[in-house]
Amino acid sequence: MTPLRRLLKTRTNILVGGIIVGLMTATAIFAPWLAPYHPVDDANLIYALDPPSRQFLFGADSQGRDILSRVIYGARISLSVGLISQGINSLIGVILGLTAGFFGRWWDDLVMGLTNIMLSIPSLIFALAIVALLGPGLLNVFIALGFTNWSYSCRITRSQVLSARSLEYVQAARALGYGRFRLMFTQILPNVLGPILVIATLGVAGAILLEASLSFLGLGVQPPTPSWGSMLSQARDQLFTAPWVSIFPGLAIFVTVLGLNLLGDGLRDLLDPHTSRQQR
Repeated sequence: MTPLRRLLKTRTNILVGGIIVGLMTATAIFAPWLAPYHPVDDANLIYALDPPSRQFLFGADSQGRDILSRVIYGARISLSVGLISQGINSLIGVILGLTAGFFGRWWDDLVMGLTNIMLSIPSLIFALAIVALLGPGLLNVFIALGFTNWSYSCRITRSQVLSARSLEYVQAARALGYGRFRLMFTQILPNVLGPILVIATLGVAGAILLEASLSFLGLGVQPPTPSWGSMLSQARDQLFTAPWVSIFPGLAIFVTVLGLNLLGDGLRDLLDPHTSRQQR
């Protein structure tokens, strides 16, 4: 791939992904002003399973609630779960990976052993076990997903630190008398944030899918709170008789995850020098 084509592809992915993520974020923030109806209180069985129309652009569900309003409010749940849980994952992974790569020895062996154990357990199974232990609910979803995917950030951070700690600017900081923690957090960490940012962006998409899976199984956000996963779960019985009940929440998940993946892919191409050299 020529440098020009690679640059155009990278800019396109970042632009399209950024627009999608920006629109979804704005939808979540301004949900009370964008939603035409209240997602829970405005229920009327007279309109149960009404198809899309001028009154209900996305149709109505089995309780006569506006699906568009519930999809809009569902963006708040999905994005907040994705951002907060991935923030926790990134914090844990970066601290463990940074210290493991810098200090090495027994601490590196311990962290890498724990990371390998976490990588051997499917994320959904681990999250299911935590939620089954703590019980369903939004707070427990935050806890379950916040301690599920830190191993990826940990491995990436450790590998970057191992490469960076022998570079000249680190050696110069050592010669100037920088302490260990000052060296880690002021010299090494700012210079390895690129790959970590990419992993975090992709991790938000994964967390949204995990939250939707838990809610679909009835272990996530509990009705009547609007969540894309729980909306899909409630629409299973109307999959063929009223397909619009499941189509629009599914599209919301698809578009949001697609936007985050495009943004992460574009950031990877932009920030990762190894990928850039391979594509030339």
